[in-house]
Amino acid sequence: MTTHTESAEDRPAEGPEGLSRRHALGLLGTAGAGAAATGLLGAGTAQAAPLAAPAFHLTADSSGAPPVQGLHLTFGADPRTQMTVSWITDRPVTRPVVRYGTLEHGFGSSKKAQTVTYVDGTSNRTVYVHHAPLKGLTPDTDYLYLATHEGATPDSGTFRTAPQGRRPVTFTSFGDQSAPQVTWAADGTVGLDANSTPATKDIVTGIEQVAPLFHLLNGDLCYANLDVDRVRTWNNFFTNNTRSARFRPWMPAAGNHEIEKANGPLGLGAYQTYFSLPSTETDAELAGLWYAFTAGSVRVIVLQNDDNCLQDGGDVYISGYSGGRQLAFLEKELKAARASKDVDWVVVAMHQVMVSSSDANGADLGLREKYGPLFDRYGVDLVLCGHEHNYERSLAVRGVVNGSETLTPNPVSQATDDIDADLGTVHMILGGGGVSGTTNQKFFNDGTGKVITAVSSTAGPNGKRTSTYVQEKAVWVGVRDVEHPYGFAAFTVDPGRHAGDTTRMHVTYYNVNKPNGELSVFETFSLHRKRSDGHAR
Repeated sequence: MTTHTESAEDRPAEGPEGLSRRHALGLLGTAGAGAAATGLLGAGTAQAAPLAAPAFHLTADSSGAPPVQGLHLTFGADPRTQMTVSWITDRPVTRPVVRYGTLEHGFGSSKKAQTVTYVDGTSNRTVYVHHAPLKGLTPDTDYLYLATHEGATPDSGTFRTAPQGRRPVTFTSFGDQSAPQVTWAADGTVGLDANSTPATKDIVTGIEQVAPLFHLLNGDLCYANLDVDRVRTWNNFFTNNTRSARFRPWMPAAGNHEIEKANGPLGLGAYQTYFSLPSTETDAELAGLWYAFTAGSVRVIVLQNDDNCLQDGGDVYISGYSGGRQLAFLEKELKAARASKDVDWVVVAMHQVMVSSSDANGADLGLREKYGPLFDRYGVDLVLCGHEHNYERSLAVRGVVNGSETLTPNPVSQATDDIDADLGTVHMILGGGGVSGTTNQKFFNDGTGKVITAVSSTAGPNGKRTSTYVQEKAVWVGVRDVEHPYGFAAFTVDPGRHAGDTTRMHVTYYNVNKPNGELSVFETFSLHRKRSDGHAR
């Protein structure tokens, strides 16, 4: 993976490079005007400014420049003031740049993008991804932007920065999406890519109906590692998701199917190239694999679980790859979050699971051993996962059942409608993002679940280390969706009214229904806890 740096400075556009509100609406066109209309059109007016064609090309010229593809957003380290705009090309480009601003003031600022590349290990094709980190933004403000490079038609979108302090915030989450596509099979015929379904597309429309501030994508993004043409699969993934990801950050966790043979030392080179994430890791091999950010009073911690789980699920077995660095990061983040008087809610997003009552992958003892004590010690509120292709949530749990060889999470409350988050952690499996091979029909009906307690030292006939399973009494089971395979959760935080007040997180789980993709509500519930600013820490 190589990096080419254009510039690191934001700067206001000078003179004729500024774009007026009128020009902004015209350039957004069908891509952005609809999304911008409700929240932005009342933002005010600005004086029209001429557009200097030599400085900013509105249409492709005869140079044959590749188009802007797969436009997507991610938060920077401070979501109140930082946003990264990213796009993809299949060839090198010159002068990649993002111009941005508000409808009131026009596109008055610009940021040159940094280009990062990787070479796909099976096709030997180079992919170019351009990341423009925007900084110095105003909290809780709507922005519009244009992304382009020399000779390309600009593509565009809008976003809203996170609020300053305790404000209502809505976010969404699912995992295990795939991409809605067909591909050329090895023999030249048309084939359906692994795990592709129409729900992969429908769920993106569902997210846009909720219109959250940000979205958490809990691993197994597109399953490119299983496909004949991995680069095409990633392109189709971004083509599908840009309908939402250009308007709000999609913050991913890498799952086992992001591990691709011959793509970087850990197999995660493609994932690390496509996404610019607020990582604090200084080792390039580990950059972007775990990170954290705060939106409102919610601290989100994103993990990469193949480091700490037992199961062999990717192209390469990489268990233990960080040498404990990810666990040290996790404890440091949890300790800081719980010491902060600005953070009320601690949410962990990851892929593989610590609970499951489906006869699919099963829960993983490695995660229970390493994460469980930390989640208990620092009072994690929610753990959002994928991996099992169904919806299930636990009761609030803390500690383990006495004498349990599988470290069975211990339920501390039977409440399922209004949960006291101070008592324990709720785990949610949100693996219905669109993938085929759903597992909602595989729930155990005898009150048990299965746990991976070991793997073989060498690979079996299928190329994977064989898992050893132990059955347990699934005393932690809260709610399961047996009927519907596809869906996502939306979370809305009510921050309360004063210091020490009760804050609530309202959760809705939506089904994405066959055959037309319409939404319906499967369940609603809430969590509550006291705000952190009302007592000594």
